Amino acid sequence: MRLILGSALALGLALAGAPATADAQAQDYPNRTVTIVVPLAPGSGLDAVVRLYADKLSQAFGKPVIVENKPGAALMLAAQYVATAAPDGYTLLVSTSSAMAINLTLYKQVNYAVKDFTPVSYYLKSPFILVTNPDLPAKTVPELIKLAKERPTPLNYSSPGAGVAQHLSMEYMKQRFGLNMTHVPYRSTPQSIQDIVADHVQLGFAEAGASLPLIREGKLRALAVSASTRLPSLPDVPPFAEAANAPDFEAVSWHMLFAPAATPKPIVEKLHAEMDKIMRDPEMKQKILTIGLLPIDPPSLADTDKYLASEREKWGSLVKKLGLEGSQ
Repeated sequence: MRLILGSALALGLALAGAPATADAQAQDYPNRTVTIVVPLAPGSGLDAVVRLYADKLSQAFGKPVIVENKPGAALMLAAQYVATAAPDGYTLLVSTSSAMAINLTLYKQVNYAVKDFTPVSYYLKSPFILVTNPDLPAKTVPELIKLAKERPTPLNYSSPGAGVAQHLSMEYMKQRFGLNMTHVPYRSTPQSIQDIVADHVQLGFAEAGASLPLIREGKLRALAVSASTRLPSLPDVPPFAEAANAPDFEAVSWHMLFAPAATPKPIVEKLHAEMDKIMRDPEMKQKILTIGLLPIDPPSLADTDKYLASEREKWGSLVKKLGLEGSQ
């Protein structure tokens, strides 16, 4: 009896001490260098923003916060690496809808799973711009929809590859409005956009950074932005939802900070709170806008979980509907 009571008491004390231990970890965190793993090479918009807030985190924590680039395998190499890292808050991942919502269904073999990560901060949207060759008769989204429905031969649209966010965004539009258009996949973003300029294909959803100079030079016509808000760099171009009178339409990529799944909750909450302060700063928002990305006030951890689940369902079901499940 004494043995049982003693064991029960020891267990009770251990359980009672668990939250205190986690809280102590958070108070002490970080006491050494934090590494943020980025799935793209240096120089990308994603990388540029991470370096901006890594500096801010370093200042706030009084410890180095470094960026480590691990490009490769369609953004999945970095995710796989962090999925197996120690869940202590010292190795974090930045990723996008491609790796965390699309590839999980698109690829036959993915060496990480949803359960391997916990979201820390959802802080920006990466919108696309619906661009056309200037010679295409349609000058607005309604005119484009009408043209696509009435044209005897389908319009051709480009993307940087089957299953990427630009491709799925166009398919999302096609299905929503019952359009018949032909996908022409390319191997890179610049090539897919240049062939719209050259009129080899008529249109496509393009990244802001890659298409803005061509829009300003009159080599591309911008009809709409795929986000629910306007881009300050293109104030006269409406959101697709407004242009097409489809209030719930949004087809964007996004950037999100993740930690390995078993990271103590107090550490995740501490990181989330610090990211919230950083991303609400007007100066930080302005720097992100100049890159052609849309900063957002980070939602709560619970709301971030819900958004992530909805995005996985949205893009995963579209991949299946297009017959692309496990195609890569």
